[in-house]
Amino acid sequence: MDSALLEKAKAYGFSDRQIAHLTGRTEDEVRAERKAAGVVPAYRLVDTCAAEFEAYTPYYYSTYDRGDDEIDASDRKKVMILGGGPNRIGQGIEFDYCCVHAAFALKEDSFETLMVNSNPETVSTDYDTSDKLFFEPLTLEDVLHIYEREKCWGAIAQFGGQTPLNLALGLQANGVNILGTSPQSIERAEDRELFAAMLHKLDIPQPPNGLATNEDEAVAEAQKLGYPVLVRPSFVLGGRAMQIVYSDNELRHYMQHAVEASPERPVLVDKFLEDATEVDVDCIADAKEGTIVVGGMLEHVEFAGVHSGDAAMVLPPHTLSQSAIDTMREYTHAMAKELEVTGLMNVQYAVKDEVVYVLEVNP
Repeated sequence: MDSALLEKAKAYGFSDRQIAHLTGRTEDEVRAERKAAGVVPAYRLVDTCAAEFEAYTPYYYSTYDRGDDEIDASDRKKVMILGGGPNRIGQGIEFDYCCVHAAFALKEDSFETLMVNSNPETVSTDYDTSDKLFFEPLTLEDVLHIYEREKCWGAIAQFGGQTPLNLALGLQANGVNILGTSPQSIERAEDRELFAAMLHKLDIPQPPNGLATNEDEAVAEAQKLGYPVLVRPSFVLGGRAMQIVYSDNELRHYMQHAVEASPERPVLVDKFLEDATEVDVDCIADAKEGTIVVGGMLEHVEFAGVHSGDAAMVLPPHTLSQSAIDTMREYTHAMAKELEVTGLMNVQYAVKDEVVYVLEVNP
């Protein structure tokens, strides 16, 4: 693919991933060829003054239209914060709140803050939140461009929800310094097999579960575990596409219409604990230094199975025994230490017959 055609494709809006798919190559190969040919985007200021007078607000967007780059570069130490993008189930305003406070804290420590977000309806995209704002898609290609153009010292992926977390490993593989909890620890918590191995090592119980990469495997796992089962895709946050199923027919309908299972993205099949009490535990940790603080335990008013975003909760817990509370605190400390969490961690527990089960961990 010659450089003129590549530049034309980029000007027409084709991403590296799309070009890779159309030409039978990998995204990394397309990126390397494009950079070698000097086909890179320029960044322009968003005209916040409707052309009445010169705009100084540091809002930027990228373009492959030839012209001068308008970024006002500085020599300050820069940290990029990856926002959450569009609001949706499991990706709400609470993540934007975290990004905003991260920007304020970094400013207090004299870092130049770069916010990357594609959602203009958030507080993180206000003019006074960060030093520079990039209205860009939260993709590997776009984030890498900004990181390399600004020569950032590091990037924070853990405050924007699942969207930036999904980018963490790819960014690190391309030389990005991911601050906070490592991408390897994030994957260890989100990959069901790695997570189960960690819980086994720590002697922490979890509901019987399995993985399925197709419809027949899902039915076989459910029959082995016994209905009802909780099914959901892997590597999602906030219960998106989660469902409790009670029969083979319900499960087959779910597999055919709700998810696309594959070896890379298997469906999780968990034994559903009926009439269990669900508890959310949030902590903040610098596990390498040995500091782990449990900020709160939120007991769900409804029984387990109601999505945490819809559930009513009480703080502190009112019906749990002191033994269960102590056990959850012990498990939380053990997992934060094992995962070497640096930052926030959420753990979802289910308590049934005084046995505490770990449902999932979100570092």
